[in-house]
Order: sequence, then C-alpha cells, then structure tokens
Amino acid sequence: MSRLGKTPILIPKGVEVKYANGVVDVKGPKGTLSRSLQDGISVRVEESMLYVDLDESKMLPRSMHGLYRSLVSGMILGVSKGFEKKLSLIGVGYRAAVQGQVLDLQLGFSHPTKMEIPKTVQVAVDKSTLIIITGADKHAVGQFAAAVRAKKPPEPYKGKGIRYENEYVRKKAGKAAKGKTG
Repeated sequence: MSRLGKTPILIPKGVEVKYANGVVDVKGPKGTLSRSLQDGISVRVEESMLYVDLDESKMLPRSMHGLYRSLVSGMILGVSKGFEKKLSLIGVGYRAAVQGQVLDLQLGFSHPTKMEIPKTVQVAVDKSTLIIITGADKHAVGQFAAAVRAKKPPEPYKGKGIRYENEYVRKKAGKAAKGKTG
C-alpha cells in the first residue's frame, strides 16, 4: 500500500463528500467538484475523516492509490479554500483587462490577444499588470495560468513577458563588442 494513500484526509466543516458508483462528489462553499475513480479504488467516510482504499485483488499499481488520494484531497481543499495563481506582466505597454468572459492581453504584438475564460475559473486584473486566477479546481486554475503564460513567456535578455508572481528569470548577458577600440 502507498504510504501517502493510507493517510486520512480531514474533512473541514461545511464540506460534504458523497461516494457512489465509483464517483466522488465534493460540495463546499466554493463550489462542487466530481471525479470518477478507477476500478479498485474506493472512498469511505468515517466521522470527519475520509479514507481512500485500494483493493489489493485488482492489479493496480500502488502509485495509483497515492494519486487518487492526492486528487480527492485537492478537491476537498478546492471547495473549502480554493486555489489561486498570480501572473505579472513585465514590459513597457504590457497590460491586461477582463471583458465579460474574455481576457484581453496587450503584449507588444501588432494585435490584441484575447483568451476565453473557462467557466470554472474566475479572473481578476489588478493595476492592469497583475492577473489573479482563482477557482475550486486545481487543474483548471493551473492549466489556464499556463495557457496565459504561454502567450508571452519571459525572455532571458530583458526579462519581458508574463511570469508567475514569484518566478525567477535568470538573465543572460547580451552581445559584447569584441575588439572595438573607441
């Protein structure tokens, strides 16, 4: 059995977990999430603790036990606290704005870049250079943040582009003039 898979998950107050027919439904103040579990993985709730069990008779790798425990734990954390990613725009004239369900990015291209915001994610823009992506689904938040960052990743010479809030970009030295004398 997986060491991580065996550890119980504390269910916070206000979060409701239901398991039926191989599907886990988690409902909380931030929303509702659902995930189907692989055959051989089951969930049981005892008081305020949730246990993810692995059926040893099925030929599943032990790593799947820990994986599904982490996925269910992320669902519980998402509906209770939520997840957040912050992206900062570095560069002259780089700015962002939210217009309904569309994120409008000005990234130094000759055209504006527009991205459709998924239904499970909320996007806010602070001071037109800080994009805050929040939601209950960890995968959806991370995927949308990665898609936004991919529009203009930070370049290594000046550091311009979209980067995560605490991301460090190692800068390279530019061209050095060789053999030139004044």
